[in-house]
Amino acid sequence: MTGTSVARSNENFLEVIKSYYQLTKPRIIPLLLITTAASMWIASKGNVDSFLLIITLLGGTLAAASAQVLNCIYDQDIDYTMVRTRKRPIPSGKVQTQHALIFAIILGVLSFGLLALFVNLLAASLAMSGIVFYMLVYTHWLKRHTTQNIVIGGAAGAIPPLVGWAAVTGDLNWIPWLLFVIIFLWTPPHFWSLALMIKDDYAQVQVPMLPVIEGEEITVKQIWLYTILVIPFTLLLIYPIGSLGIVYGAIALSLNVIFLRKAWQLKQAPQDKQLARSLFKYSILYMMLLCTGMVIDSLSFTHHLVALLMPQ
Repeated sequence: MTGTSVARSNENFLEVIKSYYQLTKPRIIPLLLITTAASMWIASKGNVDSFLLIITLLGGTLAAASAQVLNCIYDQDIDYTMVRTRKRPIPSGKVQTQHALIFAIILGVLSFGLLALFVNLLAASLAMSGIVFYMLVYTHWLKRHTTQNIVIGGAAGAIPPLVGWAAVTGDLNWIPWLLFVIIFLWTPPHFWSLALMIKDDYAQVQVPMLPVIEGEEITVKQIWLYTILVIPFTLLLIYPIGSLGIVYGAIALSLNVIFLRKAWQLKQAPQDKQLARSLFKYSILYMMLLCTGMVIDSLSFTHHLVALLMPQ
């Protein structure tokens, strides 16, 4: 691929570490981990084992990092073409493709080994399935060929709560799958608001993101639709499933109202990139706070406090 074969040495050891760290796209990983942690807290009814939590989150971090490095390898032609991404480690020549591939394999093997040895085989297998789905289904098959790329591809980002639940219980039931659906439906508003912001970049490299192919108006209508869809699923955890209570309910309702308002504002002004940016940033905060609400509600302290304030 043009421009990607030009080698450029890192200045020192710290620069090497920084380059490999950047390959993992570290800003993406915390959001994946908090969905894993929330699932673990619900599964353990607020009493998650500290060692199990640390190992599961470490294994999840390594799996996500492996997937992102593989993505950087596969998309290096796109990264080199776009001005915004041209300084990433592979297109800039700071890391050679074969070295990045070895790094990704090591990360994946460490993830599977840690989870299989210290957690269980189901959690390890689910983490690996996330890597496979992200690379084969999203990056290879969907991303460059359909406007529905991030809708179907969103399943990869929805796997972490399955890993977290399996880590605690050794199996899967309706609750982790509901968490999967919540993240799956949340992904289009999150990612399409970003796509609206950088539409021209995607058009430049011929990636068929929805705003590029169908335009802003269709995109914001789809964002509005998925925002409406995700809200009732967040409340199913309260009723009829009953795994969470009034504290989570109050947090979820507040977050959902703001989410709806921001999506509606964008729907009224499809070409306003500042509104798209506002929705994108809020969507990250939304998922982090929603998961935090799940954790808080699952704690025994919260149950005791609610019982004191609202006696039967």
